[in-house]
Amino acid sequence: MRTEDLLAAIATGLWRWDNAAGRVTLDSEAARLLGLPAAPVELTEAAVRSRFHPVDFAEINGIVQLALAEKTLAEARLRIVDERGRVQRIVRSRSRPRIVDGGFELVGTLQEVPEPQPGTSAAHTPITGDWRRSREAFLLDAGRGLAEARSTAEVLRVAAGLSMPGFMPDGLAVFGIEGDRLSVIGHHGHHGDDERPFVAMTLETDYPAAEVIRTGRAIYLPTPEEYSRRYPGTWPLAARFRRTSWAFLPLVNAGRTIGAWMAAFAQPVAFTPDERSVLTTVARMLAQALARAGMQEEQQELALGLQRSMMPTVQPDIPGMTVAARYVPTGGGLAVGGDWYDMIPLPSGRIALVIGDVQGHDVRAAGLMGQLRIALRAYASEGHHPDAVLSRASRFLAGINETELRGHGEDQRFATCLYIEVDPATGLLDIARAGHPDPAIRMGDGTVLVRPTAGGLPLGIVPDADYPTTRLVLEPGETMMVCTDGLIETGGHDLETGRERLRDIIEAHQPDGDGESLERLADALVQAVHGPSSHHTTGPLADRREDDIAVLLLCREAAGCGVGTGGLFAPQPIRRTVLSVAQAEPERIAEARRQVRDVLHDWADPDQVDSAVLMVSEMVTNVLLHTDGEALLVAEITGERGARRIRVDVADSSDELPHRRCPGELASSGRGLMLLELLAGSWGVDPRGDGKSTWFELYEDAGDAADPVSPESGPAA
Repeated sequence: MRTEDLLAAIATGLWRWDNAAGRVTLDSEAARLLGLPAAPVELTEAAVRSRFHPVDFAEINGIVQLALAEKTLAEARLRIVDERGRVQRIVRSRSRPRIVDGGFELVGTLQEVPEPQPGTSAAHTPITGDWRRSREAFLLDAGRGLAEARSTAEVLRVAAGLSMPGFMPDGLAVFGIEGDRLSVIGHHGHHGDDERPFVAMTLETDYPAAEVIRTGRAIYLPTPEEYSRRYPGTWPLAARFRRTSWAFLPLVNAGRTIGAWMAAFAQPVAFTPDERSVLTTVARMLAQALARAGMQEEQQELALGLQRSMMPTVQPDIPGMTVAARYVPTGGGLAVGGDWYDMIPLPSGRIALVIGDVQGHDVRAAGLMGQLRIALRAYASEGHHPDAVLSRASRFLAGINETELRGHGEDQRFATCLYIEVDPATGLLDIARAGHPDPAIRMGDGTVLVRPTAGGLPLGIVPDADYPTTRLVLEPGETMMVCTDGLIETGGHDLETGRERLRDIIEAHQPDGDGESLERLADALVQAVHGPSSHHTTGPLADRREDDIAVLLLCREAAGCGVGTGGLFAPQPIRRTVLSVAQAEPERIAEARRQVRDVLHDWADPDQVDSAVLMVSEMVTNVLLHTDGEALLVAEITGERGARRIRVDVADSSDELPHRRCPGELASSGRGLMLLELLAGSWGVDPRGDGKSTWFELYEDAGDAADPVSPESGPAA
């Protein structure tokens, strides 16, 4: 029996479509299926096109191109219509395409097919334009999701969540190449140990993924029988997963096969041309996403390795103190920048804490940061005082600007820095500041105050800049935070609003005495800017990765620190602030007022707060006007809330006691003591060996306050 007769017996016709010539040849059965007389015929392409539904025929070119690329059959389901456009039957075309000059040529069969059977992917895949539109929408969503994924894990998570139109894999695996062996980059729908047998495979193994990588061609296995017939050696490995259909597609990026993607289905899938087209498109997007994520992860690892090599580890065993530190690079480029922190043992037995920020977020900034950090370590290890350390560092960076950067036509760089010499035994802090944000102190009762310190220009601007030193005391139970501006200003904040955000985090922190409290506080400060670790690279917080972050926390342990419910802070705290105002710094009077107002932020009577601020302003101004020295302000709150006392001392180096005066109505001075008498709960002037101290007290429970006491009658008991 002739082949044509055999095909006619099973209602299958032969056709040959020469796209280059625009001619289609049909045998008698193929002509009958197209609604023509049952006789061999050669027609124009336009005449044949009129017999197919226009939506279906428009898809044929894409199906052919896919088959040519994969070197597989071009398969399509086509609706045959009459002259009025009514569907007469559905035929399936299976043809072998080949490229000819000016187009392609198809030689294959046409066979009438019944309606799809329930339980198959084809049953849920209409052949109208609706499925095409669903496919296009799916591919747009898939492309968007894969393009936004920034790591291999995220790429795999996006791929696992893709809901393909009409068919959905319930098992996925992505294979890579390590030498001459397969590697499993990731999988979904399998258990953790399921990958072991596949990792040991060489690329010569008779396994679909290995063959796909070797040949660069997709493999579709619609039935278990097909799988076991083609790959009998590795079929037992796949059989235990009880899947029904499999697709293995090459992952190709920049013309190079970088791996293979497996999609396994629990329901039978015929792998029609439409389904193959979807899988092929997803595989291409997946390959690009994996290549992009791999490159970003390599850059990130390079950057983090560079930063780790430059960042020290803080010492956890400072007697009586605890230290925690964090560094988070910016989200752009190579994720390197100029922020750093350091901890330096000094010849005196003290410890130096350093935090700084070199201008820029690039490799040059990271390199300058490394050089500057080494220079600071060298100067500190020689035993220089904080002001001398920063002066020498500024000269060092100015020299680099002059000889290296300017000589190569690069912009000059500067750096901000905060250098703190710490005496662990006494809590004494000697601070020199070069254009850097001031430190913040969390006091024993949880109140956070920014400690203003004297400062100079950023390093590198002026070679011989001066950096005055400020001396503070970190009391038992207090914690100091120093950070770079990335922690404060990231997310659209300025210094003021950024500090308020951090103040809320620090004050809300509840230490529980388990020894890890300071580490949790460091994490909370970073998360306040970047969100939790799962949002460091994606989601609504991604736009906050604007600047590097470095933060150092130093806690001076209170009696019983780390034991019981007191945690890192004293159970009966004292709130205190100290500020010096030099003769040449009258602008710091405003800072003194702000410090007192911050200390009294939760005081019961706002009128008393205003009174305290006014009296402090008068007392400090009097020192600057009537003496030759600086004013030292100490404000301290003691007692239980609701019955607290604030005592404010302003000391100076003059032995001359203040005198009561009777200023006239238009006098511009002479009212300081009158204000103390009117506003203070008690006040006085105490002589000291090197000067005097003028003080006042206010009582939160005003009903228990003593009557105002003047210097003549002596201070209140």
